[in-house]
Amino acid sequence: MDTIGVLREQVMQMWQSVVETLPNLAVSLVVLFVTWLVAKSATRIADRITGRTSLRQDLRNLIETLVRIGVWILGLLVAAAIAIPGFTPANLVAGLGIGALAIGFAFQDTFENFLAGIFVMLRDEMQIGDVIEVEGILGKIERINLRETHIRQLTNELFVVPNAMLFKNPVKIITDAEMRRDEIMVGVSYDTDLEVAEAAIRRAMESGIEGLIADKGVGIFAREFGGSSIDWLVQFWCDTTPPNDLRNVRTAAVKAIKKEFDAVGIDIPFPIVTNMFPEPVTFEPTGNTPDAANAA
Repeated sequence: MDTIGVLREQVMQMWQSVVETLPNLAVSLVVLFVTWLVAKSATRIADRITGRTSLRQDLRNLIETLVRIGVWILGLLVAAAIAIPGFTPANLVAGLGIGALAIGFAFQDTFENFLAGIFVMLRDEMQIGDVIEVEGILGKIERINLRETHIRQLTNELFVVPNAMLFKNPVKIITDAEMRRDEIMVGVSYDTDLEVAEAAIRRAMESGIEGLIADKGVGIFAREFGGSSIDWLVQFWCDTTPPNDLRNVRTAAVKAIKKEFDAVGIDIPFPIVTNMFPEPVTFEPTGNTPDAANAA
């Protein structure tokens, strides 16, 4: 048996097969290039069309992404059919077999975040620009894509979180409504006339604080007997539409209450600690006291 001759024949057959497939491969590369151009054009067209609508930015991004993915899937299938004669999507699925299951397990988190990203983008309650809190992260949504969400913290750090976190965990949307309720605690000394204190707080809250919604009213409640004061709970509603800021409204409310308390002579007491001992405490002079030194 001529082993060298058999190997030479097999190599020649392989080379001939490669040469025969080169035109198909070239055409496949051209199809991929055309697919790239079509994907860019389709994305621009989708962006132009959705830009004329009232769709949210995250939904516009979702549509553009799905258009791009759809064009690339179609282009890859066409290129594969040209490069491999007889190729069909059914053959691809059948050929993957158990490998598809392994790939599914390997990319489980990726597929989960992909689907979660679609559902997150379809939410009406959460949009780009909202301030949210999830799993201890408080910040503003800057970007949502099909795998992750970018959250800019109020201290300017950027968090990149997987979409599955936003989909599977409770999310507090702080900027969902422009009107928000806030509250502060105010303590007065025990010898204060509580009726006078309540009237002073009400005058302060009704003095025209910018950003405070007067139509919603102000809740003033005697909350509890504190360690050194009687504590009042003051609840009020704020308009957080820019340039209003909840913190500025709270600051103005504290200043107004302090001003009214000063006007009527109401003290805001310091914390007082009273120590109780079960037996009388005696004090004995030590050698370092002046009396001990004189006695010596």
